Parts: sequence; structure tokens; C-alpha cells
Amino acid sequence: MGSADRKPFDNPAIEWVDSRLPIFTMINKEYGVFPTPRNFNYFWNFGAIAMVILVLMLLTGITLAMNYVPHADYAFNSVERIMRDVNFGWLIRYMHMNGAHFFFVAVYIHIFRGMYYGSYKSPRELLWILGVVILLLMMATAFMGYVLPWGQMSFWGATVITNLFSAIPLVGDSIVTWLWGGFSVDNPTLNRFFALHFLLPFVIFAVVVLHVWALHVTGSNNPLGIDTKGPQDTLPFHPYYTMKDTFGILAFLIVYAAFVFFMPNALGHADNYIPADPLVTPAHIVPEWYFLPFYAILRAITFDIGIPFTDIVFIEAKLGGVIAMFGSIALLFALPFLDKHPVRSARFRPWFRIAMLLMVVNFFLLMVCGAKPAEGVWVILSQIGTLYYYAFFLVLIPFFNKKEPVKELPPSIHEAVLKGA
Repeated sequence: MGSADRKPFDNPAIEWVDSRLPIFTMINKEYGVFPTPRNFNYFWNFGAIAMVILVLMLLTGITLAMNYVPHADYAFNSVERIMRDVNFGWLIRYMHMNGAHFFFVAVYIHIFRGMYYGSYKSPRELLWILGVVILLLMMATAFMGYVLPWGQMSFWGATVITNLFSAIPLVGDSIVTWLWGGFSVDNPTLNRFFALHFLLPFVIFAVVVLHVWALHVTGSNNPLGIDTKGPQDTLPFHPYYTMKDTFGILAFLIVYAAFVFFMPNALGHADNYIPADPLVTPAHIVPEWYFLPFYAILRAITFDIGIPFTDIVFIEAKLGGVIAMFGSIALLFALPFLDKHPVRSARFRPWFRIAMLLMVVNFFLLMVCGAKPAEGVWVILSQIGTLYYYAFFLVLIPFFNKKEPVKELPPSIHEAVLKGA
């Protein structure tokens, strides 16, 4: 950015810095005068909300790492020491623990908003793909963080999830041994999980920077899903959306604070306050709620895949479940290339809107099924939910591409806003 692109600042200190390193000019360009569609609704707050929660997680995580002992003999007691003896340790831990839950709330709403309004469509395919990469990194970070308290659910959750890789032909057992650092979940496992849990949030932050960069190159989508056609369709980001984002962030943080101060363990599991015991298996091993839909997909595959009426099996049930679980994430990567419908927003796509709302219901159905024992009606409901999940991406969306009727789109954003007013 050359001096010709820079407008001098009135504040002499800011001007001195900016004339040598135009960081304030860049901030003003990207977050001050940046043209933003004038019809954003509150669903567009959740990107900023997720960013705030990520910063909170980084700050509390660094503080916790100063007092945590990543050793199988001392990890559980070190967490208890943080809670009881470290100044405000209870607050920092509860902020970090509940922050993980609220981070996923913000990101899941952000993802469903992007799907509903078609924010993954051209020219924003790479923006969407970077968002799914962030989701994957979040899942890995959250899983490793859940292991660190070294309670019963931490230990057995690590045992069950890492054992899934053993289903991979030829190299599965070697991968599990590498993940464990030995032949069981033990001290080496805890050490490497702690190291990765500390590192990955900074990787997430770096990918978030790329995500925001891609957003500012392509511009934001909007609830109508139509492109801006001039300055009459946009508003400067500041003060309009800085104020709107601030209101949304404060409202979200009020709910977050209610959990931190009044029901900090409501989203956790009681068994994780029991020290890890390799000789005592919990009655029901349950992951955190944000993993439950994918856990239900994993457990929905209860049958081998092969040639009927023979003993020939191509894919065993365990491997089939692993493929189905990871395939459910892979479909999110493929979504921009599966949905070729020219209209972005579900507001003007009646069939897609119904299918998308059913997808939200299906997500909660899978969440409930994942929390229940893998038996009886819950297995059947998991299979129905998994079938709809895959049918949405692989059957319904290609069908809508060719057959779905659409409503008439407004000619421009500002005309639609004025008409609505």
C-alpha cells in the first residue's frame, strides 16, 4: 500500500505510525469504509461472535496451560488445583470449558446460515472451503482438549475415538499406535494431545485470517443472495455493522456468562469428575453434544457391505461407520460443486428451503440419537437421519439443480429494502 493510497490521520501518533506502516489505513479500509450489503440480518452476527469466542479461548487456554500438568499421574489433580487454589482458576476454567460449547453454537449457526442463503456459491467457494477447514480443526482441538482433564469420560472417549482408526485396512493399527504413542491410551497420549491442543488454536486463527481475507476479496453474500449493483446497495461497515455486531456479541455473551456463573457444568458429563481408571468402563460413553450428530452417523452403520447371500464382505460395519462419519464432513467440502442452481438464497427456492429446514431438524434428531445407547429404536432413527443427511447432498440438491422452480428475484438490494420498509 503506497503513500498515494493513504489519507493522513489527524492524530499525530497514529499518523506517525501509519506513515511508516499503514496498518490504520488498512483497518479503516477493511473494517471502516468497507462496502457491506445494506440488508444483513442478525444471522450475519455469528461470524464476529465466533471470532470473539476464539480470542477468549486462546487467552483462557494460555492461562490454563501455565498451571496444567500433562502427566497421567497428575493431570486430574492439576485441574482440581486450578479450580481450588489458583486465583480465579475456577472462572478461567469454566470460561474455557463453556467457551468450547458456545464456539460450536456460533459456528454451527454460521454454517447453517451459509447453507440457507447460498453463501458457498460462486465466487465464494474457497471462502466456504476454508470455513469447513476451520470446523475440522475445531473438532480436532475440542476432542484433544476433552481428553486433558483425564477423567473417566476423557480417558474412555480417547480410547473409543482413536480406536476407530484401527478399522482402516493395512495401516489402521499403526495409526492407532502412533496416536497413542504406545500400545494403550497413557501418558504419551496425554502429552501429544496437550501439545496439539495448545498448537491447533493458533492454526485455527491463521485459517480464520485467510477466511476473512477471502471474504473481503469476494465481498459478503446477503439474505437476498443477489450481487450489489452500486453504492446504493451498500453501507460502510462502520458504524452500521460494528454497532449491530456489538449488540449481537453482547447478547450472546450474556447467555454465555449465565452458563459460566450459574450452571457451568450443565453441558458437561458427571463421569469426568471421576479420575481416569483403565479398569472401569463407564456404562455409556458419550461425547460432547457438538460431536453427537456425527457419532450417531458413525453408529448408524451396523451391517457389513458385501455380496448378498455370500460370505464376501467388502466393507465391515466398523469401517463403514468411519467412512460414513468422515464422509459427512467431506460432503460439506463438496457442497459448492454439488449445488449448481443459479439462485443462491433459499428465500426464492421453495423446495430447497423446506429441505434445508428438514436438515436442521435432522441435525437435532441425530444429536439426540448420538446421546442414546446404540440399541432399539435409536439405531433405526440414526439410520433414517443418516439416510436423509446423505440424500440431501447427493439426491435432493442435484434434483433441485434441474427441476426446482424459483420465485422472482428483486432487481436490487436497495429496492427490496425500500419495498420491505
